[in-house]
Amino acid sequence: MVSKGPKAKKSGSKKKKITKAERLKLLQEEEERRLKEEEEARLKYEKEEKERLEIQRIEKEKWNRLEAKDLERRNEELEELYLLERCFPEAEKLKQETRLLSRWKHYIQCDGSPDPSVAQEMNTFISLWKEKTNETFEEVIEKSKVVLNLIEKLNLFYWKRPPCDLQDKKYNKQYQESILNNLQELLHLKFNVATEILLQTSTLADLDSGNMEKVIKDENVTLYVWANLKKNPRHRSVRFSETQIGFEIPRILATSDIAVRLLHTHYDHVSALHPVSTPSKEHTSTVTELVKDDIENVEKAISKEVKEESKQQGKRSHLIQKEEIKVEEERDDIEVKMSSAEEESEAIKCELEMKILSETVSAAQLLLVENSSEKPDFFENDVVDLCQFTTLGGVYHLDILELPPQCKPVKGWMIVEILKEGLQKYTYPPETTEDFETENAFPPIEVTLEVHENVIFFEDPMVVRWDAEGKHWRTDGISNVSYKPNKRLVTFSLDTFGPVTLIQDAHINMPYQSWELRPLDVNKVLLTVTTVFTEIQIQIKENLCMLSSVKLKDKKHISILEGTWMTPIPFIIALKEAGLNIFPTRHSHFYVIINNKVPLVEVKAYRQMALLSSAFAFGWSKWNLLCNSTKVVFKVREHLTEECTENPNWALLMFSGDRAQRLKIKEESEAFSEALKEETEFHSTLYHMVRDFSSKEAMEKVRSSSCQFVNSVCHMLLSTRLLSYS
Repeated sequence: MVSKGPKAKKSGSKKKKITKAERLKLLQEEEERRLKEEEEARLKYEKEEKERLEIQRIEKEKWNRLEAKDLERRNEELEELYLLERCFPEAEKLKQETRLLSRWKHYIQCDGSPDPSVAQEMNTFISLWKEKTNETFEEVIEKSKVVLNLIEKLNLFYWKRPPCDLQDKKYNKQYQESILNNLQELLHLKFNVATEILLQTSTLADLDSGNMEKVIKDENVTLYVWANLKKNPRHRSVRFSETQIGFEIPRILATSDIAVRLLHTHYDHVSALHPVSTPSKEHTSTVTELVKDDIENVEKAISKEVKEESKQQGKRSHLIQKEEIKVEEERDDIEVKMSSAEEESEAIKCELEMKILSETVSAAQLLLVENSSEKPDFFENDVVDLCQFTTLGGVYHLDILELPPQCKPVKGWMIVEILKEGLQKYTYPPETTEDFETENAFPPIEVTLEVHENVIFFEDPMVVRWDAEGKHWRTDGISNVSYKPNKRLVTFSLDTFGPVTLIQDAHINMPYQSWELRPLDVNKVLLTVTTVFTEIQIQIKENLCMLSSVKLKDKKHISILEGTWMTPIPFIIALKEAGLNIFPTRHSHFYVIINNKVPLVEVKAYRQMALLSSAFAFGWSKWNLLCNSTKVVFKVREHLTEECTENPNWALLMFSGDRAQRLKIKEESEAFSEALKEETEFHSTLYHMVRDFSSKEAMEKVRSSSCQFVNSVCHMLLSTRLLSYS
């Protein structure tokens, strides 16, 4: 056993040696194997490359055929689209006729109210009201309803005009600003005079405190007045009855002949005094200039056509006069020809005028989506940028007033001293404080205000004060701001009294998270815009819009605007004033990160979406973010019934302004691709692209849509700019 161990170990460690010839043979076999694999890989690559090139060639040939086919029918499709888009100038013509009719109705009504568009009537109205004296606050409030209605009409009269109107808008703007300022100044002056009369009535004094307190509420104005008749130093907390609105005044005011007035105007006439920076002539809209050139060319074409037609008519008339007419039938024949020539000339003139109107409307629509190239002027840290923020809930005019002389009963008469200078404001803190002992004699005044019930704040409101000298809102001079959203009360400390308002970021609901436009009925659609804070639903029918619902964090919010039908421009203004701002301005892109699209592409998309909206639903697509700025992507599907399916079959369309195509990818796909869906073609318009996969019933519904309805849908799409701001 011991002797076998070493022998076994020695035999186990013995290895077979490879000869040189065998090694060379192995290397040769390995080289041959490598060369064979490389050859196979090369052949496979060549085969795959050949197949790829063949597929690419086939695809290119197919693409070229589709492009050739698209090019071949382009003119025909564009002509058909032009006929469909005549609804826009037709709607504008109807609006002009409606404005003329409303002016005529106002004229024959003879109710004593002036026509806002006539300067002479407005000036007469202002002069007559200035001369009227001794009006109570209630009488001024009633008159203010007429004035506010005139101001609203005056604004709409100006803003409803197309931006490319050929009339002298500079003159119109100067007239508008002059009349507006006069009306607003006179209205505030009347409120001051009425307040003075109210404060002179000591019979309104409270029996318990001896001071006077008065609250007057109206739909447009709310007045809170407190007069310090007893001058009790311990009475420093002012709370108006049945409200939590009030002040905490310092001792110096509690012992002074003063009155505190809170005039809450539910409108904002103060911000209108803020100077708006306008772009210089070098940066004027190129769009406007181009359109003006087009309009001038069309006008020249009109005059040329009319002149040529009149010359031809003159020649025909001259020839007819030279001939001797012998038979009555020939004379009748000539009259028929003359009449047909006049009708033809009139038709040509009307057609060219409609073309001008079409160009004007197109330019106006293009200006709605045009971004400003210049950011508003630089503001100081404490100055509010009204391009970034918006005032909500009106203006609170906080004033400390010098108490006017009180009326005195004398032998059945009430004697009152009338001050020539009228109602005077009490300066707090006074300009000179040398006569006062401590530095804290004039602490900030604590104010509690109620937020207007019809306004939505998605975040705590910011309190700002008006700087009359600089003519802008400021954030300084205000401290200790607290907001109770359940009670809708905001409390803050104010260094000095004056106009105060609440502001919110104007772009708090931008960019949108998603949107959808779907038909509800004949000439009626529902537009849903979903933001971070809310979901807003808007119904559109004919030339009217209505707020259908507002949801805040899955809870329905009741708004006073719900169920009220308005024309688009007043509707947009009303939504903005309620805090539901989903309408970007030309400066908004400086404050919001957006998916900016080429304006012309955006306008063409909205126009054609509006044309199709009576029978097709459109929706937001995530792929719109990934395509470049020259193209837009959105979902579309036929929608003829009001029933909503759980898994609707959406088609993805890509549109570049002059080409529409259906994409192969779906909304759930992993990557974006511009590949064309199988068995589909290019088209020059969205209308013809959608027609390829739609029913005859749907297309018939599209062609029978009302021009006012299509125009209203388009205006709302242009105003919300869904393709750029979502």
